[in-house]
Amino acid sequence: MTSTTPSATHSHSSHSSHPSRSVGTVLRRTAWLAGALFWSAFAVLEGVNHGWLAGALALLFLVLPDLTFLVAASEAPRMAKGQLPPRAVPYYNAMHRALVPLALMALCTAGPVAWPPAFAALCGWLAHISYDRAFGYGLRTKEGFQRG
Repeated sequence: MTSTTPSATHSHSSHSSHPSRSVGTVLRRTAWLAGALFWSAFAVLEGVNHGWLAGALALLFLVLPDLTFLVAASEAPRMAKGQLPPRAVPYYNAMHRALVPLALMALCTAGPVAWPPAFAALCGWLAHISYDRAFGYGLRTKEGFQRG
């Protein structure tokens, strides 16, 4: 008769769940990376097809979400490593939710006025969000740390 100790059970269960969590993370990040490459290519295509303004807005919106760090730049030196100042969190999270540019994109394509440079900007914005998720960056807690 064998007995299982709590450490043996814990070791076995964490060992068996770890690979699936790891595979899930890799698959999720790979999907986000595919999305990032798609939206980047779409932004470039929009810039080529619709001129310099579309290209410039796509590039601006590729970096714009991270400019939310500037909201509380003076507080940054007092934060822990990796922590965003709490005052900047609502702005950062709003600019890093994929649903926002996706909803605007739907309005842009289905609405009465279609302006290609705006669509290009939204492609750049979605590319930014997708790259962040692909590299493991997500939304922040109210204290400014990476979620989960």
